[in-house]
Amino acid sequence: MRTDFDFAPYYRATVGFDRIFDMLDSMAAQPAHSGYPPYNIEKTGEDSWRIVMAVAGFTEAELNVTQKEDELLVTGRGQPGRDNGTEYLYRGIGGRDFERRFQLADHVKVTGARLVNGLLTVDLQRELPEEKKPRAIRIEAQPIPRTITQQ
Repeated sequence: MRTDFDFAPYYRATVGFDRIFDMLDSMAAQPAHSGYPPYNIEKTGEDSWRIVMAVAGFTEAELNVTQKEDELLVTGRGQPGRDNGTEYLYRGIGGRDFERRFQLADHVKVTGARLVNGLLTVDLQRELPEEKKPRAIRIEAQPIPRTITQQ
């Protein structure tokens, strides 16, 4: 069930938050996730994370990891005829096509991706530009002017 939210009243009281409201709008418009494939998000450091997705049955050629601005898109597209005519009595290992989107914070970049034992691992790192990092401001001391006293 989708509930439409009207963010218009908030626009008149905020400045520079348009992107946040647009992001909330787009997230509300996305269909509910089916839960496939399952994934974990791990914090590996102060400014680093890892997404681990269970993609059993997919090869490197069938997976695609793309970062466009602040969105990470992971897709899996099976090759036609990859079952080689196998007749299954029971099929419990998922192998259907999928698309997962992750909204990334500012300055978060994908630093690597690897597929090992059916787990796709995507490493993320926040790389703040030098001008965005905190910097110390030097305080200059000025001599106190002397006042001439009358005697």
